[in-house]
Amino acid sequence: MQQVPGRDCPADSTEENPLADGRPTRIAIQHDDYHAEHVGHTTDGHQFFLTTPFEPGTHGGDDGQEFVALYLFDAAGRFLEARIDAFGNRANMDRAARRAVYETRLKELGDVTFDRIEVEPFAVDQFGTTFGLIAREPEDDDEAWWVELQPGNYMAFTEPWDSGEYDT
Repeated sequence: MQQVPGRDCPADSTEENPLADGRPTRIAIQHDDYHAEHVGHTTDGHQFFLTTPFEPGTHGGDDGQEFVALYLFDAAGRFLEARIDAFGNRANMDRAARRAVYETRLKELGDVTFDRIEVEPFAVDQFGTTFGLIAREPEDDDEAWWVELQPGNYMAFTEPWDSGEYDT
């Protein structure tokens, strides 16, 4: 696994001090009962996000991939680590094995509090795929920055970055 330095991982910035180009430096993710069901804090103050990213398959193909990803951040929201497990394509994957790994990753965290987190965008490369909360620059002057949960783009965040709300 490789973190991609300088890309989507701004250093020395805060929500109150975004980068000059408008790139978000922190985003909030509000705990909910949908895609943000397992976000929160560990007893040592670290923040976490457990999720199930996916590579969509091509039209009519079975080449998509399914994953379990646990993202860990320090108390200030700086990215620390990604623990990512691959399960092959959706049509042929062992769903019970994926669920067991998901539950194991959650248990590895120990006692947790499910609540709002505020973390920096980041990207890591693993299994030939880029994972993370990836900042997407506007293509036109009248468009906004977005931060997309990749792969799969199943959560997308835009201003205000501290709202905790996302589009699916």
